[in-house]
Amino acid sequence: MKHLGTGIGWRPEIAAAVEGMPGIDWVEAVAENVCPGHLPESLVRLRERGVTVVPHGVSLGLGGADRPDEGKLADLAAAVEALGSPLVTEHIAFVRAGGALTASPRLEAGHLLPVPRTRDALDVLCENIRIAQDALPVPLAVENIAALISWPGEEMTEGQFLYDLADRTGVRLLIDVANLHTNHVNRGEDPAKALDELPVEAIAYVHVAGGFERDGVWHDSHAHAVPPAVLAILSDLSSRVRPPGVLLERDENFPAPTELARELTAIRETVEKASISVLPEASDPVVSAPVAAGALASDPVAADALASDPVAADALASDPVVPAVSKAPGPTEVPDEAAASAAASPAAERASGAALKASPSTDPARQRLALAQAALLSALVAGTPVPEGFDGTRLLVQARALAGKRADVVAKVAPELPEILAEAYRKAFVAYAHSHPMTGGYRRDALDFAEHLLLGGRLEDPDVRRRVSDWWLERSGPAPLSQHPAARLARATRRVLLRR
Repeated sequence: MKHLGTGIGWRPEIAAAVEGMPGIDWVEAVAENVCPGHLPESLVRLRERGVTVVPHGVSLGLGGADRPDEGKLADLAAAVEALGSPLVTEHIAFVRAGGALTASPRLEAGHLLPVPRTRDALDVLCENIRIAQDALPVPLAVENIAALISWPGEEMTEGQFLYDLADRTGVRLLIDVANLHTNHVNRGEDPAKALDELPVEAIAYVHVAGGFERDGVWHDSHAHAVPPAVLAILSDLSSRVRPPGVLLERDENFPAPTELARELTAIRETVEKASISVLPEASDPVVSAPVAAGALASDPVAADALASDPVAADALASDPVVPAVSKAPGPTEVPDEAAASAAASPAAERASGAALKASPSTDPARQRLALAQAALLSALVAGTPVPEGFDGTRLLVQARALAGKRADVVAKVAPELPEILAEAYRKAFVAYAHSHPMTGGYRRDALDFAEHLLLGGRLEDPDVRRRVSDWWLERSGPAPLSQHPAARLARATRRVLLRR
């Protein structure tokens, strides 16, 4: 695995500060904000200095019931190519639900939601990750997320879920220690136990971030300083394996550059101190053929496939090693010859091929998962009844958090609206969000919110109404408004009608 070092999440608001910080080995950029043909000048300068840039996706929804969208995968691959990245990352989460699988309206969460740790969800996630791996030009790593809620009837711990995921797909892991802390506070899960169970050798890098606690609930805000409890989990992880990279995340409420530099120093020192007696950093693990054969035998599908293909079974037994976690080399990596040879061995190919051919369809699992996720998301964003087994109070907290997140993102996408509405913006948007689920992107959400205010007669101040109306008219069409006199007259007439 490529050594990354210490990095920070690149955001436009702190671009200049990041460029001027000493000791920044790499940065992470939100993939959806990267336009391959028009990279931000700051990222271009960082790349020219030899700073690695890793795109971090937030919208694939690999944990959702649907297969990954080909267009989103193509966009992610284009961002990788444009940035010359050695790997790309996403989340173990679902971000939308409904649609064809449930014959119900498509709903967007606007944020990351946890997948149930069940066999159905794991089967679907594994197939989705394999689809993504095939479409991406570099290795994929996936991140554990923070959660305010717990699914009823879960069958695995987080560590067991991540272990099985890495074992079945060869995917790398992006371990967010702040999310482990969040789940400790909100769900009573022990971070040390999760670290005991997950395959630390599969770690690509680590996220560190701050948050805050309110009424016994920890909010992973990425807008506060990293607390000692999160650094303690980072220390625990680093005492087990030296992570190839560690990155500080900060998304808003940015402090002075000196404060960011201080946090980076604390992170670097935590890793160095804990890693003194640790072996070299995470790399591709290999297991002996007997162990691999035992693992396959424990899988009924794989065992049946091998039983029906004695050639593959004999070849597997005769090969000295079989890779446990594999990946494609990134553009800045040189693949290990021994690992490449083992991965390409005929025994490995025949054994894995036989198992894949016999893999059952995930369609029934997708159907069950789709219904469960649609019921949960509908309760969160559309006010439908709380699904059986969920904590209604926690769902209310999560629903408020989703509405607040939507308000924050729309304010960034359409900064004119909070400027026009001033202090009334957030209250008005949150009220709108509770009864109007997001069905498109955030720009569509901003337009729908403005139209809701205008058509509902909710803007009493004539000046505010005029400014919101002008903003909506300027952006609601497919192209900039024509300045032809006839077009301007039509718009004036429309404004008069709206005021009525």
